[in-house]
Amino acid sequence: MNPKDYGLNPKDGGLNPSRIVEKMEEQMENDSKMTRREALNLIGGAAGIAAMYQLMGSYALAAESPIKEGEVFEQLKGAPKGASILVLGAGIAGMTAAYELRKAGYSVKILEYREKAGGRCWSLRGGDVFKELGGAVQKCEFDKGLYINPGPWRIPYNHYGILSYCKQFGVALEPFIQVNYNALVHSTTAFEGKPQRFRKVQADFQGHIAELLTKTASAGALDKTLSKDEKTALIDALRSWGALDKDGKYTASHASAERRGFAKWPGGGLMDHPDGTPSTDILEGKELIKSKLWSRIITGQFHEFQSTIFQPVGGMDQVAAGFEKQVKNLIKYNVRVTAITQDQTGVIVSYEDSNKPSKTLTEKADYCVCTLPLSILSQMPLTVSAPMKAAIDAVPYDASVKVGLQFKRRFWEEQDIYGGITYTNTPISTIAYPNCDYGKPGKGVLLGAYIWGRNAYEFTSMSPKGRIDAALKYGEMIHPEYKKEFDTGVAVGWHRVPWTNGCYGLWTDESREKHYKNLCQVDGRIVLAGEHASYIPAWMEGAVLSAHDAIKRLHATIVAKN
Repeated sequence: MNPKDYGLNPKDGGLNPSRIVEKMEEQMENDSKMTRREALNLIGGAAGIAAMYQLMGSYALAAESPIKEGEVFEQLKGAPKGASILVLGAGIAGMTAAYELRKAGYSVKILEYREKAGGRCWSLRGGDVFKELGGAVQKCEFDKGLYINPGPWRIPYNHYGILSYCKQFGVALEPFIQVNYNALVHSTTAFEGKPQRFRKVQADFQGHIAELLTKTASAGALDKTLSKDEKTALIDALRSWGALDKDGKYTASHASAERRGFAKWPGGGLMDHPDGTPSTDILEGKELIKSKLWSRIITGQFHEFQSTIFQPVGGMDQVAAGFEKQVKNLIKYNVRVTAITQDQTGVIVSYEDSNKPSKTLTEKADYCVCTLPLSILSQMPLTVSAPMKAAIDAVPYDASVKVGLQFKRRFWEEQDIYGGITYTNTPISTIAYPNCDYGKPGKGVLLGAYIWGRNAYEFTSMSPKGRIDAALKYGEMIHPEYKKEFDTGVAVGWHRVPWTNGCYGLWTDESREKHYKNLCQVDGRIVLAGEHASYIPAWMEGAVLSAHDAIKRLHATIVAKN
Protein backbone atom coordinates (compact mmCIF):
# COMPACT_ATOMS: atom_id res chain seq x y z
CA MET A 1 0.00 0.00 0.00
CA ASN A 2 1.32 3.43 -0.97
CA PRO A 3 0.34 5.96 1.72
CA LYS A 4 0.03 8.64 -0.95
CA ASP A 5 -2.82 6.69 -2.53
CA TYR A 6 -4.77 7.07 0.71
CA GLY A 7 -4.28 10.74 1.39
CA LEU A 8 -1.15 10.33 3.49
CA ASN A 9 0.97 12.66 1.39
CA PRO A 10 3.04 14.91 3.68
CA LYS A 11 2.83 17.71 1.10
CA ASP A 12 -0.95 18.05 1.23
CA GLY A 13 -1.74 17.54 4.86
CA GLY A 14 -1.62 13.88 5.82
CA LEU A 15 -4.69 12.07 7.15
CA ASN A 16 -7.61 11.94 4.74
CA PRO A 17 -10.25 9.36 5.71
CA SER A 18 -12.52 10.01 2.75
CA ARG A 19 -9.72 9.35 0.29
CA ILE A 20 -8.87 6.09 2.05
CA VAL A 21 -12.49 4.97 1.90
CA GLU A 22 -12.72 5.95 -1.76
CA LYS A 23 -9.51 4.13 -2.69
CA MET A 24 -10.39 0.96 -0.77
CA GLU A 25 -13.84 0.87 -2.36
CA GLU A 26 -12.30 1.38 -5.79
CA GLN A 27 -9.85 -1.46 -5.28
CA MET A 28 -12.49 -3.85 -3.98
CA GLU A 29 -14.83 -2.95 -6.86
CA ASN A 30 -12.03 -3.97 -9.24
CA ASP A 31 -11.39 -7.18 -7.37
CA SER A 32 -14.54 -8.70 -5.95
CA LYS A 33 -12.56 -11.75 -4.89
CA MET A 34 -10.31 -9.85 -2.48
CA THR A 35 -9.49 -12.23 0.34
CA ARG A 36 -9.34 -11.61 4.06
CA ARG A 37 -5.55 -11.84 3.81
CA GLU A 38 -5.50 -9.07 1.19
CA ALA A 39 -7.79 -6.92 3.29
CA LEU A 40 -5.49 -7.41 6.25
CA ASN A 41 -2.52 -6.46 4.13
CA LEU A 42 -4.26 -3.16 3.37
CA ILE A 43 -4.82 -2.63 7.07
CA GLY A 44 -1.24 -3.59 7.87
CA GLY A 45 0.09 -1.16 5.31
CA ALA A 46 -1.69 1.70 7.01
CA ALA A 47 -1.77 0.62 10.64
CA GLY A 48 1.55 -1.13 10.91
CA ILE A 49 2.92 -4.61 11.35
CA ALA A 50 1.73 -5.07 14.92
CA ALA A 51 -1.93 -4.39 14.14
CA MET A 52 -1.91 -6.61 11.09
CA TYR A 53 -0.16 -9.41 12.96
CA GLN A 54 -2.66 -9.31 15.82
CA LEU A 55 -5.53 -9.58 13.36
CA MET A 56 -3.72 -12.27 11.38
CA GLY A 57 -3.43 -14.29 14.56
CA SER A 58 -7.18 -14.15 15.08
CA TYR A 59 -7.67 -15.52 11.55
CA ALA A 60 -4.95 -18.19 12.05
CA LEU A 61 -2.81 -16.77 9.22
CA ALA A 62 0.38 -16.36 11.25
CA ALA A 63 2.76 -19.16 12.22
CA GLU A 64 6.05 -19.52 14.08
CA SER A 65 9.25 -20.90 12.62
CA PRO A 66 9.36 -24.72 12.63
CA ILE A 67 13.04 -24.75 13.64
CA LYS A 68 13.40 -25.62 17.29
CA GLU A 69 16.28 -25.73 19.74
CA GLY A 70 18.23 -28.97 19.58
CA GLU A 71 17.46 -29.71 15.93
CA VAL A 72 20.38 -27.79 14.43
CA PHE A 73 23.46 -29.97 14.76
CA GLU A 74 24.52 -33.48 13.96
CA GLN A 75 27.52 -35.09 15.66
CA LEU A 76 30.20 -36.09 13.16
CA LYS A 77 31.62 -39.60 13.55
CA GLY A 78 34.18 -41.84 11.93
CA ALA A 79 37.08 -39.59 10.98
CA PRO A 80 39.78 -41.56 9.12
CA LYS A 81 42.70 -42.32 11.41
CA GLY A 82 45.41 -39.66 11.21
CA ALA A 83 43.44 -37.29 8.95
CA SER A 84 44.45 -33.67 9.56
CA ILE A 85 42.52 -30.45 8.99
CA LEU A 86 43.89 -26.93 9.13
CA VAL A 87 41.44 -24.22 10.19
CA LEU A 88 42.20 -20.65 9.17
CA GLY A 89 40.86 -18.07 11.56
CA ALA A 90 39.92 -18.39 15.25
CA GLY A 91 36.69 -16.44 15.02
CA ILE A 92 33.37 -18.03 15.92
CA ALA A 93 33.18 -20.02 12.67
CA GLY A 94 36.77 -21.27 12.94
CA MET A 95 36.51 -22.30 16.56
CA THR A 96 33.15 -23.99 15.95
CA ALA A 97 34.66 -26.00 13.11
CA ALA A 98 37.77 -26.91 15.09
CA TYR A 99 35.81 -27.94 18.18
CA GLU A 100 33.48 -30.24 16.28
CA LEU A 101 36.18 -31.69 13.99
CA ARG A 102 38.36 -32.62 16.92
CA LYS A 103 35.41 -34.34 18.60
CA ALA A 104 34.96 -36.33 15.39
CA GLY A 105 38.55 -37.59 15.65
CA TYR A 106 40.47 -35.29 13.30
CA SER A 107 43.88 -33.83 14.02
CA VAL A 108 43.15 -30.08 14.00
CA LYS A 109 45.24 -26.93 14.09
CA ILE A 110 44.05 -23.29 13.90
CA LEU A 111 46.04 -20.36 12.52
CA GLU A 112 44.90 -17.01 13.91
CA TYR A 113 45.97 -13.49 12.87
CA ARG A 114 45.49 -11.85 16.26
CA GLU A 115 47.03 -12.42 19.66
CA LYS A 116 43.68 -13.73 20.89
CA ALA A 117 40.68 -15.53 19.47
CA GLY A 118 37.23 -14.19 18.63
CA GLY A 119 37.56 -12.30 15.36
CA ARG A 120 34.72 -9.80 15.19
CA CYS A 121 33.36 -11.12 18.50
CA TRP A 122 35.35 -8.51 20.37
CA SER A 123 35.12 -6.09 23.29
CA LEU A 124 37.28 -3.04 24.02
CA ARG A 125 38.14 -2.38 27.67
CA GLY A 126 40.34 -0.07 29.67
CA GLY A 127 43.99 -0.72 28.81
CA ASP A 128 43.31 -2.26 25.38
CA VAL A 129 45.26 -0.83 22.47
CA PHE A 130 43.88 -0.95 18.94
CA LYS A 131 45.90 -0.01 15.87
CA GLU A 132 43.81 0.44 12.76
CA LEU A 133 44.75 0.43 9.10
CA GLY A 134 46.34 3.77 8.33
CA GLY A 135 48.35 3.70 11.55
CA ALA A 136 46.03 5.45 14.02
CA VAL A 137 46.37 3.99 17.52
CA GLN A 138 43.68 4.13 20.17
CA LYS A 139 44.20 3.26 23.80
CA CYS A 140 40.93 2.53 25.53
CA GLU A 141 40.74 4.37 28.85
CA PHE A 142 37.41 3.12 30.13
CA ASP A 143 37.11 2.48 33.84
CA LYS A 144 37.41 -1.08 35.12
CA GLY A 145 34.39 -3.19 34.27
CA LEU A 146 33.20 -0.92 31.45
CA TYR A 147 33.45 -1.91 27.80
CA ILE A 148 32.10 -1.48 24.28
CA ASN A 149 31.38 -4.22 21.73
CA PRO A 150 32.64 -2.99 18.34
CA GLY A 151 31.20 -6.07 16.60
CA PRO A 152 28.25 -8.25 17.61
CA TRP A 153 26.40 -6.93 20.67
CA ARG A 154 23.22 -9.04 20.97
CA ILE A 155 22.02 -12.61 20.55
CA PRO A 156 18.43 -13.23 19.38
CA TYR A 157 16.38 -15.83 21.24
CA ASN A 158 16.08 -18.01 18.10
CA HIS A 159 19.80 -18.20 17.34
CA TYR A 160 19.90 -21.68 18.78
CA GLY A 161 23.40 -22.51 17.57
CA ILE A 162 25.29 -19.80 19.38
CA LEU A 163 22.98 -20.07 22.39
CA SER A 164 23.63 -23.80 22.69
CA TYR A 165 27.38 -23.20 22.73
CA CYS A 166 26.98 -20.49 25.38
CA LYS A 167 25.13 -23.06 27.47
CA GLN A 168 27.74 -25.77 26.85
CA PHE A 169 30.68 -23.49 27.60
CA GLY A 170 29.19 -21.77 30.65
CA VAL A 171 28.88 -18.30 29.12
CA ALA A 172 26.51 -16.40 31.40
CA LEU A 173 23.81 -14.37 29.61
CA GLU A 174 21.62 -11.45 30.60
CA PRO A 175 18.78 -9.62 28.84
CA PHE A 176 19.59 -7.22 26.02
CA ILE A 177 16.94 -4.49 25.95
CA GLN A 178 16.11 -3.99 22.28
CA VAL A 179 12.99 -1.92 22.91
CA ASN A 180 12.78 0.55 25.78
CA TYR A 181 9.59 2.59 25.49
CA ASN A 182 11.18 5.27 27.65
CA ALA A 183 14.06 5.75 25.20
CA LEU A 184 13.86 8.38 22.49
CA VAL A 185 13.23 8.86 18.79
CA HIS A 186 14.57 12.00 17.19
CA SER A 187 14.45 13.90 13.93
CA THR A 188 16.09 17.21 13.20
CA THR A 189 13.18 18.07 10.92
CA ALA A 190 10.27 17.27 13.24
CA PHE A 191 8.86 18.75 16.44
CA GLU A 192 11.45 21.56 16.42
CA GLY A 193 14.21 18.95 16.62
CA LYS A 194 13.15 17.91 20.11
CA PRO A 195 13.53 14.19 20.95
CA GLN A 196 10.29 12.36 21.68
CA ARG A 197 9.71 9.42 23.99
CA PHE A 198 9.37 6.17 22.07
CA ARG A 199 6.15 5.38 23.93
CA LYS A 200 4.54 8.69 22.95
CA VAL A 201 5.38 8.28 19.28
CA GLN A 202 4.09 4.72 19.23
CA ALA A 203 0.92 5.48 21.19
CA ASP A 204 0.06 8.56 19.15
CA PHE A 205 0.82 6.96 15.80
CA GLN A 206 -1.30 3.93 16.68
CA GLY A 207 -4.04 6.19 17.99
CA HIS A 208 -4.23 8.36 14.90
CA ILE A 209 -4.12 5.40 12.52
CA ALA A 210 -6.69 3.48 14.57
CA GLU A 211 -9.03 6.46 14.47
CA LEU A 212 -8.55 6.77 10.72
CA LEU A 213 -9.23 3.09 10.05
CA THR A 214 -12.22 3.08 12.37
CA LYS A 215 -13.73 5.86 10.28
CA THR A 216 -12.84 3.91 7.15
CA ALA A 217 -14.50 0.73 8.38
CA SER A 218 -17.54 2.59 9.73
CA ALA A 219 -18.02 4.25 6.33
CA GLY A 220 -18.56 0.83 4.76
CA ALA A 221 -15.30 0.38 2.85
CA LEU A 222 -14.87 -3.16 4.15
CA ASP A 223 -18.47 -4.33 3.87
CA LYS A 224 -17.73 -6.48 0.81
CA THR A 225 -14.81 -8.20 2.50
CA LEU A 226 -15.80 -8.65 6.13
CA SER A 227 -19.08 -9.77 7.60
CA LYS A 228 -20.98 -7.48 9.96
CA ASP A 229 -19.68 -9.37 12.99
CA GLU A 230 -16.11 -9.35 11.65
CA LYS A 231 -16.28 -5.61 11.00
CA THR A 232 -17.56 -5.04 14.53
CA ALA A 233 -14.70 -7.16 15.90
CA LEU A 234 -12.23 -5.17 13.80
CA ILE A 235 -13.52 -1.83 15.07
CA ASP A 236 -13.37 -3.13 18.66
CA ALA A 237 -9.78 -4.26 18.05
CA LEU A 238 -8.82 -0.86 16.63
CA ARG A 239 -10.38 0.94 19.59
CA SER A 240 -8.38 -1.21 21.98
CA TRP A 241 -5.17 -1.07 19.94
CA GLY A 242 -5.34 2.71 19.49
CA ALA A 243 -6.76 3.63 22.92
CA LEU A 244 -9.75 5.33 21.26
CA ASP A 245 -12.69 6.78 23.17
CA LYS A 246 -16.29 5.56 22.86
CA ASP A 247 -16.74 7.73 19.76
CA GLY A 248 -13.70 6.20 18.04
CA LYS A 249 -11.53 9.28 18.55
CA TYR A 250 -7.95 9.44 19.79
CA THR A 251 -7.82 12.11 22.50
CA ALA A 252 -6.07 12.96 25.73
CA SER A 253 -7.66 10.47 28.10
CA HIS A 254 -6.82 8.04 30.85
CA ALA A 255 -6.68 5.27 28.23
CA SER A 256 -4.17 7.10 26.03
CA ALA A 257 -2.17 8.18 29.09
CA GLU A 258 -1.79 4.54 30.06
CA ARG A 259 0.17 4.13 26.81
CA ARG A 260 2.03 7.42 26.41
CA GLY A 261 2.39 8.52 30.05
CA PHE A 262 0.70 10.91 32.46
CA ALA A 263 1.26 14.63 32.92
CA LYS A 264 0.92 13.99 36.64
CA TRP A 265 1.52 10.39 37.67
CA PRO A 266 -0.72 8.52 40.11
CA GLY A 267 0.16 9.19 43.71
CA GLY A 268 -0.89 8.09 47.17
CA GLY A 269 -2.59 9.37 50.26
CA LEU A 270 -3.86 12.94 49.84
CA MET A 271 -1.70 13.77 46.82
CA ASP A 272 -3.42 15.58 43.97
CA HIS A 273 -4.83 13.53 41.12
CA PRO A 274 -4.31 10.07 42.63
CA ASP A 275 -5.60 8.48 39.42
CA GLY A 276 -3.15 10.33 37.20
CA THR A 277 -3.67 13.33 34.93
CA PRO A 278 -3.67 12.57 31.19
CA SER A 279 -0.98 14.26 29.17
CA THR A 280 -2.44 16.73 26.68
CA ASP A 281 0.64 17.07 24.45
CA ILE A 282 -0.55 14.50 21.91
CA LEU A 283 1.59 14.70 18.78
CA GLU A 284 -0.42 16.08 15.88
CA GLY A 285 -1.19 13.37 13.33
CA LYS A 286 -0.08 15.15 10.17
CA GLU A 287 3.27 16.18 11.63
CA LEU A 288 3.81 12.74 13.13
CA ILE A 289 3.36 11.11 9.72
CA LYS A 290 5.67 13.64 8.06
CA SER A 291 8.29 13.15 10.79
CA LYS A 292 8.90 9.50 9.82
CA LEU A 293 9.60 8.77 13.48
CA TRP A 294 7.14 5.90 13.12
CA SER A 295 9.66 4.14 10.85
CA ARG A 296 11.88 3.41 13.86
CA ILE A 297 9.27 2.09 16.28
CA ILE A 298 8.75 -1.15 14.35
CA THR A 299 12.35 -2.35 14.81
CA GLY A 300 11.52 -4.42 17.87
CA GLN A 301 8.78 -6.21 15.94
CA PHE A 302 11.23 -7.97 13.64
CA HIS A 303 11.49 -11.59 14.76
CA GLU A 304 15.15 -11.56 15.76
CA PHE A 305 14.62 -8.57 18.05
CA GLN A 306 11.55 -9.83 19.86
CA SER A 307 11.95 -10.38 23.58
CA THR A 308 13.83 -11.94 25.13
CA ILE A 309 17.19 -11.48 23.45
CA PHE A 310 20.53 -11.66 25.18
CA GLN A 311 24.02 -10.37 25.75
CA PRO A 312 26.88 -12.09 27.58
CA VAL A 313 27.50 -10.85 31.09
CA GLY A 314 30.61 -8.68 30.99
CA GLY A 315 30.97 -8.18 27.22
CA MET A 316 30.62 -10.04 23.95
CA ASP A 317 34.21 -11.27 24.14
CA GLN A 318 33.01 -13.65 26.86
CA VAL A 319 31.46 -15.74 24.07
CA ALA A 320 34.82 -15.82 22.29
CA ALA A 321 36.53 -16.71 25.57
CA GLY A 322 34.11 -19.60 26.09
CA PHE A 323 35.03 -21.07 22.71
CA GLU A 324 38.73 -20.32 23.17
CA LYS A 325 38.90 -22.34 26.38
CA GLN A 326 37.80 -25.40 24.42
CA VAL A 327 40.31 -25.10 21.56
CA LYS A 328 43.11 -22.91 22.91
CA ASN A 329 45.68 -25.70 22.64
CA LEU A 330 44.91 -25.94 18.90
CA ILE A 331 45.53 -22.26 18.13
CA LYS A 332 48.71 -20.72 16.77
CA TYR A 333 48.41 -16.96 17.33
CA ASN A 334 49.92 -13.94 15.54
CA VAL A 335 49.84 -15.65 12.15
CA ARG A 336 49.29 -13.67 8.96
CA VAL A 337 48.32 -16.05 6.16
CA THR A 338 49.88 -15.04 2.84
CA ALA A 339 48.97 -17.86 0.44
CA ILE A 340 46.92 -21.08 0.26
CA THR A 341 47.75 -23.86 -2.18
CA GLN A 342 46.34 -27.34 -2.65
CA ASP A 343 47.06 -30.39 -4.75
CA GLN A 344 46.02 -34.05 -4.72
CA THR A 345 48.05 -34.74 -1.57
CA GLY A 346 47.00 -31.89 0.72
CA VAL A 347 46.88 -28.19 1.50
CA ILE A 348 49.86 -25.93 2.19
CA VAL A 349 49.34 -22.57 3.90
CA SER A 350 52.12 -19.99 3.79
CA TYR A 351 52.21 -17.43 6.59
CA GLU A 352 54.30 -14.94 8.51
CA ASP A 353 54.71 -14.51 12.24
CA SER A 354 53.17 -11.06 12.85
CA ASN A 355 55.90 -10.31 15.38
CA LYS A 356 58.69 -11.43 12.97
CA PRO A 357 57.30 -10.80 9.46
CA SER A 358 60.58 -11.20 7.58
CA LYS A 359 60.36 -14.99 7.23
CA THR A 360 57.77 -17.08 5.38
CA LEU A 361 56.66 -20.23 7.17
CA THR A 362 54.34 -23.04 6.09
CA GLU A 363 51.80 -25.36 7.62
CA LYS A 364 50.49 -28.49 5.87
CA ALA A 365 47.36 -30.59 6.38
CA ASP A 366 45.21 -33.03 4.46
CA TYR A 367 42.31 -30.56 4.27
CA CYS A 368 41.51 -26.95 5.11
CA VAL A 369 38.50 -25.11 6.54
CA CYS A 370 39.06 -21.45 5.67
CA THR A 371 37.04 -18.94 7.69
CA LEU A 372 39.00 -15.84 6.70
CA PRO A 373 36.78 -12.92 5.62
CA LEU A 374 36.46 -12.74 1.85
CA SER A 375 37.80 -9.19 2.04
CA ILE A 376 41.09 -10.72 3.24
CA LEU A 377 41.00 -13.96 1.27
CA SER A 378 40.54 -12.16 -2.05
CA GLN A 379 43.89 -10.41 -1.63
CA MET A 380 46.12 -13.49 -1.46
CA PRO A 381 47.27 -16.24 -3.86
CA LEU A 382 44.81 -19.09 -3.60
CA THR A 383 44.57 -22.42 -5.41
CA VAL A 384 40.86 -22.98 -5.93
CA SER A 385 38.60 -23.45 -8.94
CA ALA A 386 37.66 -20.51 -11.14
CA PRO A 387 34.02 -20.51 -9.93
CA MET A 388 35.06 -20.34 -6.28
CA LYS A 389 37.63 -17.63 -6.96
CA ALA A 390 35.01 -15.60 -8.82
CA ALA A 391 32.67 -16.01 -5.86
CA ILE A 392 35.32 -14.88 -3.38
CA ASP A 393 36.02 -11.80 -5.48
CA ALA A 394 32.33 -10.98 -5.97
CA VAL A 395 31.41 -10.11 -2.37
CA PRO A 396 32.29 -6.65 -1.04
CA TYR A 397 32.18 -5.89 2.67
CA ASP A 398 29.83 -3.31 4.13
CA ALA A 399 30.97 -0.33 6.14
CA SER A 400 30.01 0.17 9.76
CA VAL A 401 31.23 2.35 12.62
CA LYS A 402 30.69 2.08 16.36
CA VAL A 403 31.66 4.75 18.86
CA GLY A 404 31.87 4.04 22.59
CA LEU A 405 31.54 7.04 24.90
CA GLN A 406 32.31 7.01 28.63
CA PHE A 407 30.56 9.62 30.77
CA LYS A 408 31.27 10.77 34.29
CA ARG A 409 27.84 9.64 35.47
CA ARG A 410 24.90 7.64 34.14
CA PHE A 411 22.76 10.73 33.52
CA TRP A 412 20.37 8.85 31.19
CA GLU A 413 19.08 6.85 34.15
CA GLU A 414 18.06 10.12 35.78
CA GLN A 415 15.77 10.47 32.75
CA ASP A 416 14.25 7.03 33.39
CA ILE A 417 16.15 5.36 30.55
CA TYR A 418 17.45 1.99 31.68
CA GLY A 419 18.87 0.10 28.71
CA GLY A 420 17.41 0.10 25.23
CA ILE A 421 18.02 2.18 22.14
CA THR A 422 17.39 5.75 21.00
CA TYR A 423 17.06 6.41 17.27
CA THR A 424 17.91 9.58 15.37
CA ASN A 425 17.97 10.76 11.76
CA THR A 426 21.41 12.28 12.30
CA PRO A 427 24.46 10.40 10.97
CA ILE A 428 25.07 8.59 14.29
CA SER A 429 21.74 6.75 13.79
CA THR A 430 21.70 5.02 17.18
CA ILE A 431 22.47 5.60 20.83
CA ALA A 432 22.30 2.46 22.97
CA TYR A 433 22.31 2.44 26.76
CA PRO A 434 24.03 -0.19 28.92
CA ASN A 435 21.79 -3.13 29.85
CA CYS A 436 23.40 -3.82 33.19
CA ASP A 437 24.58 -2.21 36.44
CA TYR A 438 21.38 -0.18 36.73
CA GLY A 439 21.61 2.48 39.41
CA LYS A 440 25.30 1.89 39.94
CA PRO A 441 27.12 5.09 40.97
CA GLY A 442 30.02 6.34 38.92
CA LYS A 443 30.81 6.30 35.24
CA GLY A 444 29.01 4.55 32.42
CA VAL A 445 29.59 3.78 28.74
CA LEU A 446 27.09 4.40 25.96
CA LEU A 447 27.18 3.12 22.43
CA GLY A 448 27.24 6.66 21.11
CA ALA A 449 26.91 5.75 17.43
CA TYR A 450 26.13 2.69 15.34
CA ILE A 451 26.47 3.77 11.73
CA TRP A 452 25.84 2.10 8.38
CA GLY A 453 25.83 3.09 4.72
CA ARG A 454 27.13 6.35 3.35
CA ASN A 455 27.56 7.90 6.79
CA ALA A 456 29.73 4.95 7.84
CA TYR A 457 32.10 5.59 4.95
CA GLU A 458 32.31 9.24 5.94
CA PHE A 459 33.01 8.44 9.59
CA THR A 460 35.56 5.76 8.63
CA SER A 461 37.50 8.40 6.71
CA MET A 462 37.83 10.51 9.87
CA SER A 463 40.48 10.12 12.53
CA PRO A 464 39.32 8.29 15.68
CA LYS A 465 39.12 11.64 17.48
CA GLY A 466 37.10 13.08 14.62
CA ARG A 467 34.59 10.23 14.88
CA ILE A 468 34.26 10.75 18.63
CA ASP A 469 33.84 14.52 18.24
CA ALA A 470 31.16 14.02 15.60
CA ALA A 471 29.32 11.50 17.78
CA LEU A 472 29.36 14.00 20.64
CA LYS A 473 28.10 16.82 18.41
CA TYR A 474 25.13 14.85 17.12
CA GLY A 475 24.45 13.15 20.45
CA GLU A 476 24.25 16.51 22.20
CA MET A 477 21.12 17.26 20.15
CA ILE A 478 19.44 14.46 22.09
CA HIS A 479 21.26 14.60 25.42
CA PRO A 480 22.53 18.12 26.24
CA GLU A 481 24.48 16.58 29.15
CA TYR A 482 27.06 15.21 26.69
CA LYS A 483 29.25 18.32 26.71
CA LYS A 484 29.53 18.52 30.49
CA GLU A 485 29.67 14.82 31.31
CA PHE A 486 31.88 13.33 28.56
CA ASP A 487 35.02 11.60 29.80
CA THR A 488 36.68 9.46 27.10
CA GLY A 489 35.86 7.37 24.04
CA VAL A 490 36.92 4.93 21.32
CA ALA A 491 35.74 4.68 17.72
CA VAL A 492 36.01 1.66 15.41
CA GLY A 493 35.50 1.93 11.65
CA TRP A 494 35.33 -1.63 10.36
CA HIS A 495 36.98 -0.96 7.02
CA ARG A 496 40.05 0.00 9.03
CA VAL A 497 40.11 -3.19 11.13
CA PRO A 498 43.16 -5.14 9.88
CA TRP A 499 41.75 -8.64 10.28
CA THR A 500 38.49 -7.99 8.37
CA ASN A 501 38.78 -4.87 6.16
CA GLY A 502 35.03 -4.40 6.54
CA CYS A 503 32.04 -5.37 8.63
CA TYR A 504 30.35 -8.30 6.88
CA GLY A 505 29.84 -9.90 3.48
CA LEU A 506 27.41 -7.77 1.48
CA TRP A 507 25.45 -10.03 -0.85
CA THR A 508 22.82 -8.98 -3.35
CA ASP A 509 20.10 -11.20 -4.80
CA GLU A 510 22.01 -11.25 -8.08
CA SER A 511 25.38 -12.13 -6.56
CA ARG A 512 23.84 -14.89 -4.44
CA GLU A 513 22.15 -16.36 -7.49
CA LYS A 514 25.40 -16.39 -9.43
CA HIS A 515 28.05 -17.14 -6.80
CA TYR A 516 26.69 -18.37 -3.46
CA LYS A 517 26.60 -22.11 -4.20
CA ASN A 518 30.07 -21.96 -5.74
CA LEU A 519 31.38 -20.21 -2.63
CA CYS A 520 30.01 -22.95 -0.37
CA GLN A 521 31.23 -25.99 -2.35
CA VAL A 522 33.95 -28.31 -1.11
CA ASP A 523 36.60 -27.21 -3.60
CA GLY A 524 39.12 -30.05 -3.78
CA ARG A 525 40.48 -30.10 -0.24
CA ILE A 526 39.25 -26.67 0.80
CA VAL A 527 35.90 -25.51 2.13
CA LEU A 528 34.94 -22.00 3.27
CA ALA A 529 32.88 -21.06 6.30
CA GLY A 530 31.85 -17.89 8.08
CA GLU A 531 28.98 -15.43 8.23
CA HIS A 532 29.66 -14.64 4.56
CA ALA A 533 28.75 -18.25 3.71
CA SER A 534 25.29 -18.00 5.26
CA TYR A 535 21.90 -16.44 4.69
CA ILE A 536 22.17 -14.51 7.96
CA PRO A 537 25.33 -12.47 7.40
CA ALA A 538 26.66 -10.20 10.16
CA TRP A 539 25.31 -12.55 12.86
CA MET A 540 27.36 -15.02 14.90
CA GLU A 541 24.62 -17.55 14.21
CA GLY A 542 25.47 -17.33 10.52
CA ALA A 543 29.08 -18.20 11.37
CA VAL A 544 28.04 -21.16 13.55
CA LEU A 545 25.55 -22.61 11.05
CA SER A 546 27.93 -22.11 8.14
CA ALA A 547 30.71 -23.90 10.01
CA HIS A 548 28.48 -26.87 10.79
CA ASP A 549 27.26 -27.16 7.22
CA ALA A 550 30.80 -26.87 5.82
CA ILE A 551 32.39 -29.49 8.08
CA LYS A 552 29.48 -31.89 7.58
CA ARG A 553 30.00 -31.80 3.82
CA LEU A 554 33.79 -31.89 4.13
CA HIS A 555 33.56 -34.87 6.48
CA ALA A 556 31.32 -36.71 4.01
CA THR A 557 33.82 -36.00 1.22
CA ILE A 558 36.74 -37.28 3.32
CA VAL A 559 34.94 -40.44 4.42
CA ALA A 560 33.92 -41.18 0.84
CA LYS A 561 37.55 -40.96 -0.30
CA ASN A 562 38.63 -43.39 2.39
